[in-house]
Amino acid sequence: MKIRSPIVSVLGHVDHGKTTLLDFIRGSIIAQKEAGGITQHIGATEIPMEVIEDIGGEFLKKLNIEETIPGLFFVDTPGHEAFTTLRKRGGALADLAILIVDINEGFKPQTYEALNILKMYKTPFIVAANKIDKTFGWQSNKGAPFLQSFSKQPQNVQEKVETGLYELVGILHDEGFESERFDRISDFAKQISIIPISAKTGEGVPELLAMLMGLARQYLKEQLKIEEDAPAKGTILEVKEEVGLGVTIDAVIYDGILKKDDTIAIMTMDNVITTNIRSLLKPRPLEEIRESKKRFQKVDEVVAAAGIKIAAPNIENAVAGSPLRVARGNIDQVKEEILKEIEDIKIDTDEMGIVVKADTLGSLEALVTLLRDMKVPIRAANIGDVSRRDVVDAAIVKKEDPLYGAIVAFNVKVLPSAAEEIKASDIKLFSANVIYQLTEDYQAWIDEAKEKKKKAYLDAIIKPAKIRVIPKLIFRNSKPAIAGIEVLSGTIKQDYGLIRGDGSKVGKVEGMQDKGDNLKSVPRGKKVAMSIKDAIFGKNFDEGDVLYVDIPENHYKILESELKNKLTEDEYETLNEIVDIKRKQDPNWGM
Repeated sequence: MKIRSPIVSVLGHVDHGKTTLLDFIRGSIIAQKEAGGITQHIGATEIPMEVIEDIGGEFLKKLNIEETIPGLFFVDTPGHEAFTTLRKRGGALADLAILIVDINEGFKPQTYEALNILKMYKTPFIVAANKIDKTFGWQSNKGAPFLQSFSKQPQNVQEKVETGLYELVGILHDEGFESERFDRISDFAKQISIIPISAKTGEGVPELLAMLMGLARQYLKEQLKIEEDAPAKGTILEVKEEVGLGVTIDAVIYDGILKKDDTIAIMTMDNVITTNIRSLLKPRPLEEIRESKKRFQKVDEVVAAAGIKIAAPNIENAVAGSPLRVARGNIDQVKEEILKEIEDIKIDTDEMGIVVKADTLGSLEALVTLLRDMKVPIRAANIGDVSRRDVVDAAIVKKEDPLYGAIVAFNVKVLPSAAEEIKASDIKLFSANVIYQLTEDYQAWIDEAKEKKKKAYLDAIIKPAKIRVIPKLIFRNSKPAIAGIEVLSGTIKQDYGLIRGDGSKVGKVEGMQDKGDNLKSVPRGKKVAMSIKDAIFGKNFDEGDVLYVDIPENHYKILESELKNKLTEDEYETLNEIVDIKRKQDPNWGM
């Protein structure tokens, strides 16, 4: 039994310092080769324990960390991708995470995104409050522990840093996490440590590494135990073409051993396939890259945790984010295991619903989880670019329900044929590289569409109004009758039915004109010429008559329950008059 290094992922908003932090840790190691050099991996950097001790110094001793853990294995994949791409059965591949936040800018969309992903996978994490060196008046002490450097700062500078820190504490509290500056924490199991750092000058990095080791010791004792000679388990990071090597797989191995002649089982879009490794490749050490024309060196085997490049035949259709397993004579069992793992994120689809696309299995899982939480039905959910078929699928749904005629696409391209189809079919496409931005945009669109629908529905409700037929202004007696009228209350509209004060029907408003202009609606106080279909002057109405809008009973009930507060005083009075007229004919009308 061996203890492997914990796999650490650095998450955060773009430009908040993920790369700078890793570069500082790497740079300080290259500068101190004697401290136990660096091991470069594909998509990862391994920091041995002696280097962590060298950087962490006194602070690490205070934490009293046993040297059972060989070091830290930093995954270099950008932010959320390390999480959404790198997964294993039952959650994220990363054992620990650093959420990096610019202390001056605070939380940004991708910071919230990262936090949501950490919540979803229940991953232990610490917060690195970066760019303390940008605080006005800060005096840098390169590579110093935060507490040491902080104590040397002027009072006003210390106060500014504390203010930024407590703003982060407030945000984390709103998001459901208790947090505190790392040296003030009373309960590491309940509180998140915030470590103020400068990734540029290295201030605070000693405590950052020490706190990661503390977290590893606290949470990961069992998780880090591996069988060194067991068949390797890993996750595919990327499938790419390398000059001189052809198509290769970049993978992170988190358990067991991978050997150069092993048979591996991997996922394609349709199936689990097996292939034989041609060669295992590791990057050359950083200091050699400058001198060497070859970027990779062949190795015979790697033991977890490791990032490795694999050259093998028939791997061009391998799926990023899917499992990789070594099969030693038990191919069927291994295939079964992979399918089981994928079933963890099997997506049940609905007949009606939206189309979801994402770049990897993990990001598809994260996106679908959020949409399910929002109770959004999903018709199809797949990895890959948006294709014409996706648009056709969405168009079929749109005919049934326009609100689900949409495609939600994370971190993928839209193929030209799909773009043309979108224009032609007017399908709504949501595309972004922040998952929760997509779900928010979709929700906002749904809310707006529902609001429009409701408005159209309420606009169609016939509202109370009454008119007076102006004496001596009868222009035509019938077919249709045309008379001059004045609107006494409310707004009269084309197609409204008219009744007299005794409830008898007069006819329907066919049209209205004022100085030659045709009008669809006329408000209170206006005088116009009105043509009334099916009405005969002298029989259905007379000069000077007051006529009312004929409100259907079901419309009256909606007016009472939903629109009462939106009626003007005169409309409300008229409504009561209409109710009286109707109830003289039928006492239960509108009850």
